[in-house]
Amino acid sequence: MGVKRAGRPWAPARGNCAEMNRLVESVRSWLDEASVTVSGFHRRLTADHFHDQRVPPLRKLRDLLSGEDLPWELVEAAADVCFPGESATRAEARLAPLRELWETAQSAPTVVGGDALPSVARELLEAKDRTIAAYQEIDRARQAFQASERGRLQALQMATMVFVLLGQAQATIADLKRQVDGLQIAVPPAPAQLAVVEQHLERAVVQEHDLRSELGRAQQERDTAQQVADHAARRIQQLERELAQFRAEAGRPYEAPAAVDALPVVRESDMPAGNAAVDQIEEALGKVRSVLDREHQAVQEAAASVGWRPASDDGVVVAGEVLDAAEGLSRTTADNSSGEMAAAVERSRQAGTDRVRFVGAATRRITRGMDLDEIVLGLCRAAVPTFADAILVYLRDPLPVGDERPTGPVVFRLRRADRIPEEPDTSAARLPVLPAQVGLGSVMGASAAEVAEVRPGGRLAEVLRGVRPLFGEAQAARTALSELLGLGTRLPDGHRVILAPLRGRRRVIGAAVFLRRPDRPAFEPDDLLVAAQLATHTALGVDKAVLYGREAYMADALQRRMLPVSLPQLPGVRLASRYLPAAETARVGGDWYDAFPLSGGRVALVVGDVMGHSMTSAAVMGQFRVMTQALAGEGLRPQEVLRRLDRLALDLGFEVMATCLYAVYDPVAHRIVMANAGHPPPVMLHRGGRAEVLRVPPGAPIGVGGVDFEAVELDAPAGATLVLYTDGLVESRIRDVWTGIEQLRERLTETARLTGPNPPPLEPLCDGVMDMLGPGDRDDDIALLAARLDGVEDRKP
Repeated sequence: MGVKRAGRPWAPARGNCAEMNRLVESVRSWLDEASVTVSGFHRRLTADHFHDQRVPPLRKLRDLLSGEDLPWELVEAAADVCFPGESATRAEARLAPLRELWETAQSAPTVVGGDALPSVARELLEAKDRTIAAYQEIDRARQAFQASERGRLQALQMATMVFVLLGQAQATIADLKRQVDGLQIAVPPAPAQLAVVEQHLERAVVQEHDLRSELGRAQQERDTAQQVADHAARRIQQLERELAQFRAEAGRPYEAPAAVDALPVVRESDMPAGNAAVDQIEEALGKVRSVLDREHQAVQEAAASVGWRPASDDGVVVAGEVLDAAEGLSRTTADNSSGEMAAAVERSRQAGTDRVRFVGAATRRITRGMDLDEIVLGLCRAAVPTFADAILVYLRDPLPVGDERPTGPVVFRLRRADRIPEEPDTSAARLPVLPAQVGLGSVMGASAAEVAEVRPGGRLAEVLRGVRPLFGEAQAARTALSELLGLGTRLPDGHRVILAPLRGRRRVIGAAVFLRRPDRPAFEPDDLLVAAQLATHTALGVDKAVLYGREAYMADALQRRMLPVSLPQLPGVRLASRYLPAAETARVGGDWYDAFPLSGGRVALVVGDVMGHSMTSAAVMGQFRVMTQALAGEGLRPQEVLRRLDRLALDLGFEVMATCLYAVYDPVAHRIVMANAGHPPPVMLHRGGRAEVLRVPPGAPIGVGGVDFEAVELDAPAGATLVLYTDGLVESRIRDVWTGIEQLRERLTETARLTGPNPPPLEPLCDGVMDMLGPGDRDDDIALLAARLDGVEDRKP
């Protein structure tokens, strides 16, 4: 009998020669003494151990150690591996008796079998040997299946992660290109800073190329792991059928081992969010490469353990086919081709590829949304009808924000439901459960509950804590669905319902229920992984939307408090203003306007725009506004005010740029002096109705550093209206800035015609200007300041 090793016994040597069997048992005892497994022995073998310089495959090595014709060079290799520090004398003494056995086996072997044992006993021993060997191979195949499934899941996760990183890299490239464009038109130019930004842009472009390469690699690794898993699964099925046959012959029923559970979802590490820096993307890219390298090695080892290799022209390597009845256990060989099995492999591979593509497209659709409703709608539109026939999405009410720890009971509320419309002739296949919402049609049975309370210690709470999606027919999921949807709901039979908890970064925030009609194929185990991906990205998106909504509200409130509550009443000038936040996708900005008196009866008029949409932009905007008032109070000229603002922005470490137009109006002299820092030019509406775009030197934005600004002095006739604005009024995705300025000039002219020779009132004028905005013109926030330059009489004698 074989020598027992920890955790697993050796199967008896089954060669036809007694001397060869004793030789095999001796080699096995060496491996046990040195604690070297067969796979470890195979890894330590080198070409130098063999005359033909070829290391036998792992499967061949297992066959040799089971009693086949063991070559002498392999015996010497075993001694070298198991006793590396042994002296030559001891090694010669150890090998001498085995050499005699080996030579006897070659010249005058003692045949095992025949009448050595009664036929019944011999058959029982052979059946036992085959059973032990089959269990051992099943164990290896299961380990290979688990390793390849884990590798496939990791590759799928990495592909999804690379999708997100690719979007961030593209956003970074767009932002850097905008900075390059701004620096290229700076007057005077800033070559040093331009060179730094161009270097960052070049690095970001290389990163985008690397990300696309890693995306292709992740998909290829996923396909390879899928094929290895399919190979191992077919091998397990074949071996289990053979074991059942062995048991039946012995009169004992076969009990199949427990199936391998679906693997838990591997969640990505902290992902860079927003306009991620190039270094953050580089770090995340390194993590992706590390994971793919590790899983590639694991999948290759799993493939070697079950004898899988990629398909070639001479046939498809498949498992589970018996080549010859005399072979006993089925073998997987290169020439073991089968049209049906090859077609099954191709179908499995295509299904896996389709799932990866679907997850990628669905992820982009979900993560494209910025607010809560857009993200939930993206999930529903992605899932129905491609993945499911109907979906219900429940979210916590109220949703916790950040690190908040809500008190009181946890309540889920139905946020959205979607379904394929019922056809008149499909009543037999209608879904038994859908909510009573407008547009979803009538259903059989009770409607899904609108509100569900998660009871502590209940089955729903237990399933939500587990995070993993479950089929609806599982006992835990069925009870949990009754708590979530209501006791009166009826669910489809079989794998046609999936309950997927929605877990954000810190806690479970909801659940999604996917349903299929009875006339559609049921969900497969791989669909649990798809549901997990959809749930993960939806939950993370909801988390971000809630945080973004809170930040947007606070920034909007902060920005409005930093703007003038009311404009001052100053001699010789009348004022009106408007402020409009951007669309909900990017509502927080840094636009501002201001008007305040100066010495000598003069009036300062300011409009500016801090680049970006965040709390930082709003805070920097407030600081710029205060600094402008302080510098203007010192009596500095407009160009000097902008120069000092530029220097202060660099000294204070502001990492943003801003545009600004600063004007000083003298109502007595009817003159106005302006200086511009990269801002759109103002428009002057004359009393007769003519609108004129004023020619003001553009200058460079504040924050570029080391540039000079130029002022221009112009006439300000009585009754004229000066219109100052930010670029959100004249520029959008569908309109360039100069087209928008021309439309603004035309709108002012049209408005002035309505009042004839008299200048139009300021408030209706501002309303008319804001009405020029279309549905696609809300990409940025808008600040508008209109000043009626009435002037004052000079009372000097």
